[in-house]
Amino acid sequence: MLRTIFTALMMVSGLLAFGASADEAKVRQKLQAKFPNMAIESVAKAPFAGLYEVVLDGEIVYTDEKVDYFFGGNIFDIRTQPPKNLTQDSTNRLAAKALQGAVGSAIKRVKGNGTRTIYTFEDPNCTYCKQLQKELTKVNDVTHYVFLIPILGQDSHNKAQAIWCAKDRAKAWDDMMLRSVTPDGPANCSTPIEKNLQLMRRFGIRGTPAVYMLNGQQIGGYVPAERIEQALATVSPK
Repeated sequence: MLRTIFTALMMVSGLLAFGASADEAKVRQKLQAKFPNMAIESVAKAPFAGLYEVVLDGEIVYTDEKVDYFFGGNIFDIRTQPPKNLTQDSTNRLAAKALQGAVGSAIKRVKGNGTRTIYTFEDPNCTYCKQLQKELTKVNDVTHYVFLIPILGQDSHNKAQAIWCAKDRAKAWDDMMLRSVTPDGPANCSTPIEKNLQLMRRFGIRGTPAVYMLNGQQIGGYVPAERIEQALATVSPK
């Protein structure tokens, strides 16, 4: 994405000179003028003077107040021990917001009181996803949102379609992943699969499964129940 930014900058000409200082609204205005075809999702002052954190097409970058320079990478607060990754914190907040806003596109599975939350991106033909499902049966009091992303071929897509169109999606998912039973009902309903794939691309997910916490933290792919419990213990319940 940074390559797109630099290419766009080279194509822009005749830009107005900017003042020595700018607030967030002015930075946003300048960004929109330079990148009219890109989504500027947020602009916020960084913790130190002269730098702004920008979410541009879903990616965090940084710019100066004149919008003359961009750079990517992580910013650490080394006043804390261990140093705090401020960029990762922002990335997690963005992911949490996106996930919470997309739960209508996920299969919802509730176990126990459901006070804890976990999100997964999975393919019904993924071997590690099936192993993850077995581990999740050991985790109690959790609401589990499954985003179907059939990336392993047409058969995966057909199974994902059948699961989503099933009368009881949660049961259909369990039957598929734990017992290798595909729903036999009609599979001609509309699905959120394309939306899920877009979310996958936004997060940079390259394989399944991918596991996220309520706070947007990704804890890996296939992880054992003990690791899931440890991660859930660090996140405030919903």
